[in-house]
Amino acid sequence: MRFGILGPLEVAGDTAPTDSAHTVSYAPQAAKLRVVLGTLLVRANEVVSVESLIDELWPDAPPRTATTTLQVYVSHLRKTLQSADPLHGREALVTRRPGYLLRVDGQALDSAAFEELSRRGHQALQEGDFAAAADLQRQALALWRGPVLSDTPHGPVLEGAAVRLAEARTGALDERIRAELHLGLHRELIAELQELVAEHRMHEEFHTHLMVALYRCGRQAEALRVFALLRETLVEELGIEPGPASSRLQRRILEGDPALSRTGGATAAGAGSTTDAGTGPVRAGGTATAAAAGAWSPAAGALPAPDPCFTGRSEELTELERMLRAAPAGACVAVTGLPGSGRTALAVEAAHRVADAFPDGRVHLDLRDDGTGPPPTAAQTLDRVVRACGALPGSADGPPAAPRVLLLLDGVTSEAQVRPLLPAVRGAVVLLVARRVPAGLPGLRSMLLGPWRPEESRRLVGLFGGPAGTLGGHRGGAPALGSGHGGDPDTVADIAELCGRLPLAVRAAAAQLAARPHWTAAALADRLRDERTRLDALRTGDVDVRARLVEVYAACPGDRRREFRLLSLLPPGRFGVRQAAAALGLSEPRASVALEALADERLVAVARDGWHLPELLRLLAVERLALEDPPEVARAATERVCRAYADAAAEPGHLSDSGARGLVRLARAAHGAGLWALTVRLTDALAGWVPDDGEATYALALDAAQRCGDRSARARMLRSLGELAWQYRRVARAHELFSAALALARESDDEEEAARALVGLAELRLDAGESVEAAALLEHALGALSAPGRARGRFEASRARALLALAQEEPETARAWFGACLELAGTLRDQRLEVYALRSLRALGLRSGSGSGIGSGSGSVSRAVEIRPGLWRIHPAGVPT
Repeated sequence: MRFGILGPLEVAGDTAPTDSAHTVSYAPQAAKLRVVLGTLLVRANEVVSVESLIDELWPDAPPRTATTTLQVYVSHLRKTLQSADPLHGREALVTRRPGYLLRVDGQALDSAAFEELSRRGHQALQEGDFAAAADLQRQALALWRGPVLSDTPHGPVLEGAAVRLAEARTGALDERIRAELHLGLHRELIAELQELVAEHRMHEEFHTHLMVALYRCGRQAEALRVFALLRETLVEELGIEPGPASSRLQRRILEGDPALSRTGGATAAGAGSTTDAGTGPVRAGGTATAAAAGAWSPAAGALPAPDPCFTGRSEELTELERMLRAAPAGACVAVTGLPGSGRTALAVEAAHRVADAFPDGRVHLDLRDDGTGPPPTAAQTLDRVVRACGALPGSADGPPAAPRVLLLLDGVTSEAQVRPLLPAVRGAVVLLVARRVPAGLPGLRSMLLGPWRPEESRRLVGLFGGPAGTLGGHRGGAPALGSGHGGDPDTVADIAELCGRLPLAVRAAAAQLAARPHWTAAALADRLRDERTRLDALRTGDVDVRARLVEVYAACPGDRRREFRLLSLLPPGRFGVRQAAAALGLSEPRASVALEALADERLVAVARDGWHLPELLRLLAVERLALEDPPEVARAATERVCRAYADAAAEPGHLSDSGARGLVRLARAAHGAGLWALTVRLTDALAGWVPDDGEATYALALDAAQRCGDRSARARMLRSLGELAWQYRRVARAHELFSAALALARESDDEEEAARALVGLAELRLDAGESVEAAALLEHALGALSAPGRARGRFEASRARALLALAQEEPETARAWFGACLELAGTLRDQRLEVYALRSLRALGLRSGSGSGIGSGSGSVSRAVEIRPGLWRIHPAGVPT
């Protein structure tokens, strides 16, 4: 099959005739089917989530049956694809969690073919092969039949793709014209360029190309008139002047610069503009052709403008500014950190702030590989630096003349890129932006950039402000809340947390909000809470958080990538070497080495007393594990992790809230993997901690206990469900569950669990004001729980007995039982229970001193009783709140 989206949607069969006039089209006629197919094609060979497809089909308000309707559309598309390719068409569209994936060969999709041809053309232009560059870009442009999917309604995904591809088409057209100007085809291009400047009235490159073409034809006055028209348009429409390249070209035309009349490599600036040597951005793909173009323009290494939306990072900015001001000549300072953490923005901001400390200039060079050619060699980079520092005469054999220059090198990947430059710029301070610390450079000082600090999250409201939630925060401060659908500080802080507090992700979220005026910040936060589709929600236009993270992931060695994927099976948050070793299936020393290597790759972060998988990287690891590893590998690793956490939880000690949430997540993972006994062990380890969805958690464990035939475990889960039912005031249901737990415990001869079920039934009696019946049940329970090894059950029985004493107005008896609770909590090493017992004893002391307070039993004087840690009853026979 062949697909076309560069124009109306086209689907051609694999055996279709070569004569396009008689080619059978299999493109769906229904608009909704074209939307689904078009969305899958613009993200060919990627999983497109169900939520993204629903948003594309119904951008404003999806119907209640949206998911079912989408499944019907997919079924129709499979039939269409089978008609186009009876052998393999149906298999091309596959269901892949959390959505669908359309497999398309690169040459079978016109947009992919266009991008490949354009990429090769760009590379040829970089290498100075202008004939090949022009030919390749002509082939790429010939694939276009009209606007992207011109016969298909556009939602957010298709609109973003249309904008991206249209921009790529303009870029290809620009490079084709540039190459043809190098080939001396200026006369042939004038008519086309006049049409282009009329259509693209504010596109400066097309205007400068026309100016050069006219000048080379001896039409100097017309060339200057083009500039005047461009300036008039920009001033009237945008209130700005033409850029430096256009203005320089005007001056060269006025001066009659003979170099402008020459074609070919003599006036080429490699990847720069054909109109002015070196006016294009300095990219890693440049070659010796660029160096041969003549004198380097200082503007080529100009420092980028500061980011108008830069916010936060106050401590890091202050520290980086201090490091740069104090750095001696020849020193190197590196900014490294997590992908998407805003390293470049911070470095540029700092470079602007220290302008007074570097009076002889600040030079910026971008060494990142843009995918159009090999990275520069050390010699090419050295040549670029020396030319960019043109005001500094010098070479590798001697220091520059000027003493204070700041050289900002962005996209540094290795020490080898930097070390050869240092002798040539001994008078400069070198500021490096790199993912990894380029170790081995003399005197290097580095700053590791992580996520925004939690306290900075509430200051990001300005990014979500404005009448449509547009990006417009105040630089460096705490902007005021904008109007429209911007969020309150708490909601924005929630969004920032869901984005891992990474600047790139937070900005992508803000851009999503800006593109959808009908959304609120709260609605965006709700969408981001779904881990399965969060990375999809952080993609808008050319801003794709997943793509940035994948770049870092793909650059790692295979073993590191595998280890990174397996670490996603650990619960979110901090973990230690022991837990990592379980996930990786390694010894602890080898796991420690692996973690250090992953930290160097910026895929794992160092946390206090442990390690941390940054949130969005964790979600990427989950995705890659599902895509790249066989299910049996993930299941084996899940079993190792669950067993390690269950063993650790069995050790005495306090269970933190984050640790308990991790056990809940692992219990669900164990149940999903069919690890029934481990599901029960992990749920048992919660030891009374109640998750937000406690009933669902204990219900899963009850199912697991049933599947592995463990009656005692079933009794424990029934009792836990009974406690939850009681807390939610479903008293009849609680009685039913406690009674079922008691029966099962007695059937399995589990004396301890039977006693704990009696405690639950006693609390129901006590709650109903039946103190005598409650006392009888508790007496039986305490007798059974007096045996060694039953401290937790005895704690619960003692707690209930203390509450009974309060109900019977026996404060001294209650004090004795709460004292027993304190002793048992110490045995269990459970700080939460210790604090509860101490609070209860303190409340009794206040009561005896004032005649009122917590636990008072004097009728109307009674206030409240803490019946469990964090759960209060307004009076002994009242309602828990």
